[in-house]
Amino acid sequence: MDQLAALRVFVRIAESGGFGKASDALDIPRATVTKHVQDLERHLGVKLFLRSTRKVTVTDEGKAYYQRAIQVLSDLEEMDVLFLDAKHGHRGRLRVDIGSSLANIILLPQLPAFRKAFPDIRLELGVSDRHVDLVGDAVDCVIRGGELTDTSLVARRIASLDYVTCASPQYLKAHGVPTHPDDLREAFDTVGYFSSLTGRPFPLLFNREDDQLEVDPRSTRGILLNESTAHVNALVHGLGVGQTFGFMARPYLESGRLIQVLPEWTRPLHPIHIVFQRSKQESARLRVFIDWAAKIFKPFDHHPGAR
Repeated sequence: MDQLAALRVFVRIAESGGFGKASDALDIPRATVTKHVQDLERHLGVKLFLRSTRKVTVTDEGKAYYQRAIQVLSDLEEMDVLFLDAKHGHRGRLRVDIGSSLANIILLPQLPAFRKAFPDIRLELGVSDRHVDLVGDAVDCVIRGGELTDTSLVARRIASLDYVTCASPQYLKAHGVPTHPDDLREAFDTVGYFSSLTGRPFPLLFNREDDQLEVDPRSTRGILLNESTAHVNALVHGLGVGQTFGFMARPYLESGRLIQVLPEWTRPLHPIHIVFQRSKQESARLRVFIDWAAKIFKPFDHHPGAR
């Protein structure tokens, strides 16, 4: 039995929830996946999965084995990273996942400079607003917004982004201009944003001195989207009032295609982090990318004392 290969198959099934998904992710035949699991279960003398026609469930023994398996694989990966970087320097594959608007407006325009400086780093960019599993999706790092709760990961804050509440001039001409956040509940359409992970909408948040208000977009007329570029386009095309990042709104505000409303009400800044596994922090490839990303995000940072 190739126990290392079996470990990798076992971990991928446990994280993805299916033999077929593990087969696709590892690019090996389904029969090979099944054989690795059978060999591992025979070797250990326990059942690692309960299998039915509908789903695969990890047994209690499988859960205990999984915790040790991921540590073994993490240690092996760390050994490989240290050796390869020492031997080859800034060379090899680097898989990065980033949100749509951050990629298209901030990262991609600056990427030629990174490619020129580090031509031997093969950068693979996953661009979407979906939640990414660093281990399960084999990603080296993600550029992620919001507060972080997973203490097993390492995070470096690279910016805090501001928001603008706005709408198109055509929409405001037809419906009037709100003078208070409560107006949005009664007489306006909102363009809201919902999580790709949970399906839950994010509230519109308004702060003014000691006042803090939330407007649930489900309590208003309007639409919900789960992709940031489509969200700002919905505002530009007159579908309602919404809150979007300042760096996305400003070109449209300057051209007159969007108009800021409720300017005396602000929304808390949105932190942006680069997040990666602890086992990756010695990677030279990752370190130079993180330093470069921090530099290109700095002009967009509205955190006090950032500039």
